[in-house]
Amino acid sequence: MSKRLDYNQVAPAGAKALGGVYGYILQSGLPGVLVDLVYLRISQINNCAYCLDMHTRDLLKKGQPIEKIALVQAWREAGNLFDARERAALAWAETVTRVAETGVPDEAYEAARAEFNERELTDLTIAIGLMNAYNRMAISFRNTPQAALEK
Repeated sequence: MSKRLDYNQVAPAGAKALGGVYGYILQSGLPGVLVDLVYLRISQINNCAYCLDMHTRDLLKKGQPIEKIALVQAWREAGNLFDARERAALAWAETVTRVAETGVPDEAYEAARAEFNERELTDLTIAIGLMNAYNRMAISFRNTPQAALEK
């Protein structure tokens, strides 16, 4: 699979705008590991190899155990490996990412609100939207994962 185009070069202002949202999330106060777990889960749902590779590497750099990273996809069955806020964030990320299927039901909102205040939930939802946008850019234009470049 070869890269179709470099959207950072074609639309630098658009790429910069996405980067601004990314920067906002970094300073939002949400824990970095929690955000990276959410980014990884969204990338799993969307089958984005580029982002899966990147967020796995980010979590490893932040000292997350490989067992936890490997079980993100099956977080519901992973026992207490994920804390309550991580479970709530992953559940919210799944329902928001699959909005066309789920409609983001009231029960999902109430479960997320039990763990996150209004600001945190808003910021988390912005992060979810951002990662879905990045996944669509990387998949559409065939960004090559770093792991494939290292071979």
